[in-house]
Amino acid sequence: MTDASSPIRLVGLDHVVLRVADVDRSIAFYEEVLGCPVERRLEDLGLVQLRAGSALIDLVGLDTPLGRAGGGAVAEDGRNVDHFALTLEVFDEDALRAHLAAHGVEAGETGRRYGATGFGPSIYLRDPDGNVVELKGSSEQDG
Repeated sequence: MTDASSPIRLVGLDHVVLRVADVDRSIAFYEEVLGCPVERRLEDLGLVQLRAGSALIDLVGLDTPLGRAGGGAVAEDGRNVDHFALTLEVFDEDALRAHLAAHGVEAGETGRRYGATGFGPSIYLRDPDGNVVELKGSSEQDG
């Protein structure tokens, strides 16, 4: 619980920054599979920002100034992000699985998980660099 006198009053997730091996491949995944359009590019930094609802997903290539600052590439046995969750307006499991399959993306098991808006359905998947993305229903929903 936040102290009422604290100057820090969090509202929600603003952005997440992912270091990726292939920026174009990652842009295609986040745009085409998850529907996150490119909002801004800062070529001098090697940064691409994609809109994910009220938040941003920032992509930096490993071979760019920002990417190099983070060290070596992330490996299966040493990730720098466990996962991040994107809240869905509607969680239609059949439609989600069909869409992901059409893009060659394997989805994990659907489960009832807790998030910022309470318990709801969610599934996990991996982006092209192995980052885990959770697609989360916004609240308790049947089926």
